[in-house]
Amino acid sequence: MLHYFHQLFQALDFSSMWDAVLRVAAIFLCLTVHETCHGLAALALGDPTAKSMHRLSLNPLRHIDWIGLLFMFVAGFGWAKPVPVDPRYFKNPKKGMALTALAGPVSNLVLAFLALLMAKGIYLYTPDTIGWNRLLYFLLYTLAPLSIGLGVFNLIPIPPLDGSKVLGALLPDRLYVTQLRYERYGLAVLLVLSILGIGGGVISRGIFAIYNAFVTLIFA
Repeated sequence: MLHYFHQLFQALDFSSMWDAVLRVAAIFLCLTVHETCHGLAALALGDPTAKSMHRLSLNPLRHIDWIGLLFMFVAGFGWAKPVPVDPRYFKNPKKGMALTALAGPVSNLVLAFLALLMAKGIYLYTPDTIGWNRLLYFLLYTLAPLSIGLGVFNLIPIPPLDGSKVLGALLPDRLYVTQLRYERYGLAVLLVLSILGIGGGVISRGIFAIYNAFVTLIFA
């Protein structure tokens, strides 16, 4: 029996397991920063709803939607628990919702930029050890691309993604109301687009372009 477990242990691909752990950690961090910044933006604009519901937290368990996390691995996109926002607190509800929504994707781009800055610091000033190299790999090839990917994806103007709320601020009131009416169908639309592979190439090119621009700026 012990010999069997020894063979099983040797057969495990710990490099792949480690990559999976790092990917999950990066997803948790990206989603947590994204949702927390939604709440902070809403609070800055006068809406205390997220704060009163204890959603201004860097604890990922307050933000993770486990079904949404599963979809992220299975369908290529997912979601967290939406931060509660009450537009009645905003002086201009449409503008307030747009700025609150935009805070999430912007925070992900900032997080990616900071991750790459940290990677450069590690590359220049730390010894060549396994631990530092793993952290460098995590920042360069896991956290930064995933954070950019989450930010770019959420800028798509399809409800309930953040981009739809930004677009809503630019629409006339009549079209804005129509958009809100059909918002509940947005998730189904995204799932169909993902299954059919529509738009994936454009999103990937956008992610790569931003990542490449950040790397060029920081490591030049």
